[in-house]
Amino acid sequence: MQKVGVFVDVQNIYYTCRQAYGRQFNYRKLMQQLTYQYDVEVAYAYAIASQDNGQIKFQDALRHMGFEVKLKPFIQRSDGSAKGDWDVGITVDIMSQSPHLDKVILLSGDGDFDRLLSHIHQHDNTDTVVYGVPSLTAQSLIKSCQHYIAIDPEQLL
Repeated sequence: MQKVGVFVDVQNIYYTCRQAYGRQFNYRKLMQQLTYQYDVEVAYAYAIASQDNGQIKFQDALRHMGFEVKLKPFIQRSDGSAKGDWDVGITVDIMSQSPHLDKVILLSGDGDFDRLLSHIHQHDNTDTVVYGVPSLTAQSLIKSCQHYIAIDPEQLL
């Protein structure tokens, strides 16, 4: 079986699925499919730390499914804007794991990851897969991966 790593940009998947479909992504179904098809070496879910009870339960559910949940504090700036993205953390983890994997599976529509996926495919010969909502996934990200899987209503709760 191929060794794979799963990397989930939780905020991106949450907001794109909600915007496009008004529903949430089914992580349990995804993990069942992936563990049936592959040897899942690592599975990371990158989220924002929250005191919200619903978020805490969701993160616990992800852990129960086999994800290592990585949390970053939500930062509210003095000008009212907010920051809480995991782009650099996801990039570092993918770059450190890709030499040991046959395939990297990224759940995100963020075009900032396009160069990363091109790089690991060229330098580590790692196959790359992106799951994203079609209307909200950057074309540059779709073009940079070897396989694009459109998130559709079948993959939602």
